Amino acid sequence: MSDTPTRFALRHDAPSDIPVEEALWPEGVPGFEPDGDNQEQSAERGEEIFCRFISNIRIPSFQAFPAKAENNTGAAVIVCPGGGYSGVAIDHEGYDLARYFNAQGISAFVLKYRMPAPDGRNGLWRDAPLADALRLIRIVRSRANQYGIDPNRVGIMGFSSGGHLAMLASNRYDKLPETDATLAVQNPRPDFSILIYPVISLYEGYCHLGSRHNLLGLTPSPEIMKEYSGEYIVTEKTPKTFLALTEDDMVYPENSLRYFKACMAHRVPAEMHIFPEGGHGYGMRVRNLGIDSWPDLLSAWIKRYIIK
Repeated sequence: MSDTPTRFALRHDAPSDIPVEEALWPEGVPGFEPDGDNQEQSAERGEEIFCRFISNIRIPSFQAFPAKAENNTGAAVIVCPGGGYSGVAIDHEGYDLARYFNAQGISAFVLKYRMPAPDGRNGLWRDAPLADALRLIRIVRSRANQYGIDPNRVGIMGFSSGGHLAMLASNRYDKLPETDATLAVQNPRPDFSILIYPVISLYEGYCHLGSRHNLLGLTPSPEIMKEYSGEYIVTEKTPKTFLALTEDDMVYPENSLRYFKACMAHRVPAEMHIFPEGGHGYGMRVRNLGIDSWPDLLSAWIKRYIIK
């Protein structure tokens, strides 16, 4: 693993190194209704970089970026881009991170998860994203020999609402049954989690309302909000966690602070970095701000706790 993580230049056109998408549910997506709305949409956002936002996802998939044999460390990370539970920022919160991990000998798997529908339309429900994340963790462990992965070093990473999804997978991994018998034997609990400007709490005063509305509906009950708010579901089995965020984030810093405090209360190893400015949604973009160093801090954390 190199001492200095590779940074990637801003892209002005579509990247050419993207693997083929693989079906997450080849046997058929649970509850999917073919006559329902399944028109996935992709739009470019931002003037400086090629940054696609994919919305209306009904058929989930993933893309494998295995580490090269010559520097493979055996670690793997599932990457969950954010998008307020309305879509995924697939480039700067997905593919860029896969390249970052590959440069350090870590296999990466970018998840394009279903968007939830609180009313369950088109076979979707609030746990559809979580079901997709847990299935990919199982798939990765089932392919450990194929990719040279240590099944005990499989983590999950998420940005913004993708951070909320990664948090749910780190704490509600035992809540959803796996229907494929060959995958059911695989452990769905991630070994570590990486949360970058994450949504954590779904309570009024702390939450990102757009994410909460898309996931739980307009008027969720207090019981449901608690079940999906990270500060209340941490246990001693929650995996070790890395967090990075800024004070001026539109997702209030209290989200990460509350999660960090819950980790401390349950003796879960956690490291958190808060920078004064940078806003939200920056991914790995370099803007000459302190927050630009978060990938370096993450690299050091991985070297200390994941790759020994």
